[in-house]
Amino acid sequence: MNCENVCYKFTGVSLIDFTKLKALLFDFDGVLTDNKVYVDENGKETVRCNRSDGMAFEVFRKLGLPVFIVSKETNKVVAARAAKLHVPVLQSVDHKLEAVSELAKKQGFAMSEILFVGNDLNDLDVMSASGTSACPSDSHPRILKIATYVLESKGGDGVAREVAEKLLDIDIAEVLRSRT
Repeated sequence: MNCENVCYKFTGVSLIDFTKLKALLFDFDGVLTDNKVYVDENGKETVRCNRSDGMAFEVFRKLGLPVFIVSKETNKVVAARAAKLHVPVLQSVDHKLEAVSELAKKQGFAMSEILFVGNDLNDLDVMSASGTSACPSDSHPRILKIATYVLESKGGDGVAREVAEKLLDIDIAEVLRSRT
């Protein structure tokens, strides 16, 4: 990985104080998937996601940290995965900065209180406007350049899990053990 900005190696210390975050937002394709789409002869699309991300989203919920998926696509597969993760999804978003700004206004948080995880050029503006941003290691070169953190994971290889464990230093096993 060639990092021109802040890259990190896990040190066992939280890089971001998650108690100061008001929301986590994830792009879908290329972040929660490997950025590939499989199309059958009937035009049905499928994608590959990483099951380890499911535990990360469960922990975010348990900790009361609002999480959203923001996708340019209008696709049943995005909605199905979001439903399985119990995460609200904004679909058909052509202008992510506008959509996220409106969401922030409605939810009562500032753009500076957001961690946005994206991977491609349509995430550029919203990542630049967010307080903190992260991207998978196989993101577009311009995204790699502007992201606050470049993750070790590639898209679809446990990005949300890495955000939880390494950026936010959340002990997933401990949170899952707790009854709250």
